[in-house]
Amino acid sequence: MATALFSSDGADIIHRELSPPEPSEAVTADATLDEVYEIQKTVHFIKEKGTKKVALQFPDDLLVCSVPIARKLEEATGAKTYILGDTSYGSCCVDEVAAEHVGADALVHYGRACLSPCRRLPVTYVFGRKAVDVDRCTEAFQSLFPERDSPVVVFGDVVYDHILGELETRLAASYPRVAFCKLSWLEEAPTPGEVYKFGRKFSPDPNVWPDGYSVFYVGGEGPTLSNLLLTWPRCAVFSFNPVTAESRREGVHVNRALMKRFYLIEKARDARVVGILVGTLGVSDYLSALSHLKSVVRRAGKKSYLLSMGKLNPAKLANFPEVDIFVLVACPENSLLDSSDFYRPIITPDEMEVACNPAREWGGRCITDFRELLPGGPAHVVFPEINPEDADRTDVSLITGELRSLRFSTAVEETSKEEPSMTLAQRNSNTTVSELGPAASFLSSRSWQGLDKALGETPVVKAAQGRRGIAIAYEDEANG
Repeated sequence: MATALFSSDGADIIHRELSPPEPSEAVTADATLDEVYEIQKTVHFIKEKGTKKVALQFPDDLLVCSVPIARKLEEATGAKTYILGDTSYGSCCVDEVAAEHVGADALVHYGRACLSPCRRLPVTYVFGRKAVDVDRCTEAFQSLFPERDSPVVVFGDVVYDHILGELETRLAASYPRVAFCKLSWLEEAPTPGEVYKFGRKFSPDPNVWPDGYSVFYVGGEGPTLSNLLLTWPRCAVFSFNPVTAESRREGVHVNRALMKRFYLIEKARDARVVGILVGTLGVSDYLSALSHLKSVVRRAGKKSYLLSMGKLNPAKLANFPEVDIFVLVACPENSLLDSSDFYRPIITPDEMEVACNPAREWGGRCITDFRELLPGGPAHVVFPEINPEDADRTDVSLITGELRSLRFSTAVEETSKEEPSMTLAQRNSNTTVSELGPAASFLSSRSWQGLDKALGETPVVKAAQGRRGIAIAYEDEANG
């Protein structure tokens, strides 16, 4: 007989103990845990760092295995472990902020990872070794590249990276011009001729790279493959999916995707109010990227507002209809966000800079790592000095066909002496927010503007015990 999910007696539900879900036998067996989640490697990392508190960061789909893993690590090292579940931003990024909340000395990241460099804590990664039929993968490579002197770069999803060494052993002798990627999440200067991208490094022939190379990717569809396609759109990209054991040529829709990115750049040129979204707190130099973006947007004559709201969804961003376009500062794998369901478009820092910096040109590819745009980065372009007589320019919008005015700032740091600063404004007795600009003016006209702290007006009272139960049956209410 089925049991009712809800009951008029709330006490039964409130005090009922929920049994944890039972993981499959395949992932709970000790031998499987040790192999798939690299227990010995993690134990060595903890002992080597001499840590007493270790944060274990799991994505939602691996939380079912978190408790057995944590117990094994505590028994082997004597360190206290803390399981980090829900992350503030993408689960592929290291959540150093959550780890610092528990006072962790080191962090172990499980599952898919973007391998973005971080600086606060010692970090190691456990991707989870997913099975691959290396024989079929080798056959797929040989059928896709029958010419043995073909220049090819072999990439792999992080969960399949463990088989690349064996694949290299089988192919290196007969394919001398094949470069295999090695994972590297430590910030180190690449050697001459070495390419460092997406947490991977490899050494291609500089005379041929990148347009003369093909890419062989071991893995399925996902953000890593999308980044490869849009970063090097002139390279022929082939993939082998270990789940289906199928191989194919990718890139059928690359041109359409690039045209969509160019369309978003034109939308950014039309925009007057820009919302800068904080999409990471763990990737190094994210604060420098935010400051750089604010400077570029201001020099282009636009207003910007910095917004931090954790994981994004259409409902959150719909609260800011006064913003014309959003730019997301996030790791490379979370930067190319599909904003078709959002009220306003969301673009990357690279696209925002192309729209604002007159010295930048659209190169027909995407740069998803914002660190490349900063001073000293390979894609950094200095904002040119604008003569006062050229500060006001006009051009035609490719979207609306209308004439638009471009008002560039003529100084790196510009503060008007005649008008008060727009950063802070004095409140008056009639309105909550003074005239700060289009976004703040819109905010002042809203019927609800947030909670009023009323500092010094609310009397201090002792804390009292609240009501117990659920909304339909509080303990102090008589059941009808």
